[in-house]
Amino acid sequence: MFLQPFFNETTLGVEISPAQASAFAKQVAGDFNPIHDEGAKRFCVPGDLLFALAVSKYGLHQKMHFSFDGMVGAGVCLQFPDSAESLAITDSRDKQYLSVQQTGSASHCAAQIESFVRGYVAFSGLNFTHVVVPLMQAHQVMINPDRPLVIYDSMSVELTDLAFVDVELELVSKTLRIDGKRGDVTLEFALNSDGKQVGTGRKTLVLSGLRPLEEDKVAQMCQAYDARRTQLSA
Repeated sequence: MFLQPFFNETTLGVEISPAQASAFAKQVAGDFNPIHDEGAKRFCVPGDLLFALAVSKYGLHQKMHFSFDGMVGAGVCLQFPDSAESLAITDSRDKQYLSVQQTGSASHCAAQIESFVRGYVAFSGLNFTHVVVPLMQAHQVMINPDRPLVIYDSMSVELTDLAFVDVELELVSKTLRIDGKRGDVTLEFALNSDGKQVGTGRKTLVLSGLRPLEEDKVAQMCQAYDARRTQLSA
């Protein structure tokens, strides 16, 4: 399994070290958010890695919904229960981090799951500069430039065809709904394989601490993010 380098599994559960989380974020997801850095003060495991582990363990179902309920820090031992239509991934103290709903036929083809996961997390890794920033500019708002945190809320997928191996994601629409200092970003995407659409999906993000847009500070955030991408990709 291509995810093997990014987690450790024992009889006690699944643990993800900061080094493993950071490697997944940068090498697989193309996500250079400092919160995933090894040694980060507010370190957390990428939500995309939790999603990837769930799909790898439970299979690719026709209908899936993932709700991200908490941020996984260092030293957390995750518990993955047996497969069911509704399940929760928790720690050893029953704190919930990810809830999963899955129905319909399922595929456990390793090549298919890897293509799906790689396609989705690569799409997800582009969200900040390609989606969030343009939406903030369009609505004349921005997140806190000193603590630029974008929270992963949920993701759902509906596959109309499981007879594929390679799949790509295509952004269909993006919206930002503002309620005071909170913003909810909704991304609609299509899943395509061999020139035909095999499914659709939706991802939601939460922006907090919204304030009036300052173009220079947004530009600084983007420059800092791109500089990290260039430096850490070298």
